[in-house]
Amino acid sequence: MEYKAAYITEDIKLSCYEDKFFKSDIMFDQHMLIWFISGETKIVQADATYLFKKGDIFLIPRNQLATIINYPADEQPHKTVVMHLSTARLRDFYKTLNVNPQPPASQKIFTFNNHPLLESCLASLIPYFNMKELPEDIAALKITEAISILRAIDKGIDNVLANFEEPGKIDLHSYMEKNFMFNLPLQKFGYLTGRSLTTFKRDFGKAFNSTPQKWLIKKRLELAHYQFTEKKKKPIDVCYEVGFENLSHFSFAFKKHFGYAPTDLIEKKAGRE
Repeated sequence: MEYKAAYITEDIKLSCYEDKFFKSDIMFDQHMLIWFISGETKIVQADATYLFKKGDIFLIPRNQLATIINYPADEQPHKTVVMHLSTARLRDFYKTLNVNPQPPASQKIFTFNNHPLLESCLASLIPYFNMKELPEDIAALKITEAISILRAIDKGIDNVLANFEEPGKIDLHSYMEKNFMFNLPLQKFGYLTGRSLTTFKRDFGKAFNSTPQKWLIKKRLELAHYQFTEKKKKPIDVCYEVGFENLSHFSFAFKKHFGYAPTDLIEKKAGRE
């Protein structure tokens, strides 16, 4: 995979992956506003799956888990303009506004496709990536413009952008049952559930009577089995969507756990139909 990036500042970049497969399980520390110039990507969250392509604009709120899968598409690079809406910059934006954000009802990605003001704002950044010197305040002005447009488009976006609370201690059992398919370091799971790594491991053992590693692999394989038998998905898709990093490791683990390979299960299922 060849990756290239051009920056206006550390908060605004032009990101480009060549037309190759790429997969990553991530948690963003900052809100990310993204405009697709070319390519396709699938973003899988616990409750929803999104497919984004050329022209799409979306906002991924911070502290949300997601699996990002870039697929080759029409021999075009996966090219996006990415704007980070950092907590520091948002605090500065909201400090003079009388806003009392409410906790969002659910975690989701916000889509703003085909909105002329927002697309114009992001498209106007393109010429700046080729310039060696820029006015110091240009990035701040563009980010302020984007935030203002988002607030005009979605009256409820303040509940996301103006919420500066860090994750508090939450019910571990419910959270892990919902998010086990994301292949993140245990420290990240601890942070998102309001725990240190040591406390996370201790509470996990009490909640599940198992180590995190053993429980996570078992849950991911059980989900994969369900995806094969009930959703009729392909091994290459299931592998990455349930939290494995490559198909060979997934197939090995699946056969070790169930006693047969994913292809055997699929062929057996097809023979019954």
